[in-house]
Amino acid sequence: MPDERTQGNDFSQRQKELEHESYESVQQAQQKAQAVVGGVICPQCGAMNQEGAIQCVSCGADMLTGRCPHCNSPVDIDADFCEVCHHYIRKDICSFCGAHLAPEDAFCPECGSPRGGIVCPTCHTLNDFAFCKQCGMPLTDEAWQLSAQMKQMPEYREMVMLAREYDELSLEYPYTSERDVQRDMAMEKLRERVMKLLAQDDGVTDPVIPPVHRKRLSKEELRQKKEEKLARLSELLDKMQTPPNPSPAHVRNYALAQKPAGVRLAWMCNWKHAMHSSPCGCAKPQLGGKWVILGRGSKQEVKDDN
Repeated sequence: MPDERTQGNDFSQRQKELEHESYESVQQAQQKAQAVVGGVICPQCGAMNQEGAIQCVSCGADMLTGRCPHCNSPVDIDADFCEVCHHYIRKDICSFCGAHLAPEDAFCPECGSPRGGIVCPTCHTLNDFAFCKQCGMPLTDEAWQLSAQMKQMPEYREMVMLAREYDELSLEYPYTSERDVQRDMAMEKLRERVMKLLAQDDGVTDPVIPPVHRKRLSKEELRQKKEEKLARLSELLDKMQTPPNPSPAHVRNYALAQKPAGVRLAWMCNWKHAMHSSPCGCAKPQLGGKWVILGRGSKQEVKDDN
């Protein structure tokens, strides 16, 4: 049989437990009351929290994240794009210019773009942003103006020239052996002979055949020239990197307006330092980023190429 002292200790311990449970109940009631006034719902457990809370008072989850309305994946509270299902998720901000949208607006009051997206007139791709994600065509007035301004910049002109020259080098077939050199010399002599015969048929007794100025390169010479073009192009891309801006739409539009054609590029964001096929695939492009040149076999490094 337990003595009176043991029974007293058990009763005292149970009383403390009841007081602690009562105190926790009061705390939970206070937290709920505070949350009703101006709170936010936890994206993990659904509990109400005070506005501005960093962690959920119930489960400890990060309160700076929300949920994608399309696939229910976690997204940062200030993100406007889901990198999982590739949908634009802000219903109150125009994806084309960054202006505010009211719930009843079918078209942006600032740029006139439709809420549901724009179909590219060139490749017929549906787009949520001001430049076509498939062919790069400007789709809004702001996009056309940015493209025109970019073409006036000397850095952009040099980038376009370098990209064109690199593209031409990529089409060249280099020497791989001495036999290729001998074959080219024979073809050049044949070319000169045919052109002389044609000129003589036209009555020219002593025709002057212009030489071919484009010299065929060896494999090593071709590789070196391509590397020189890419190195200079990379310098220009670093110089023209997109600065941070409060508007994700402005960053996307500026970056896409400066993208040169002819070289495979990826856009490296400042948020996660991840490489996207363009800033349209980044959830927080407002933090800035830059175009980087991709080497051979690096497709797997691009997050949203597929």
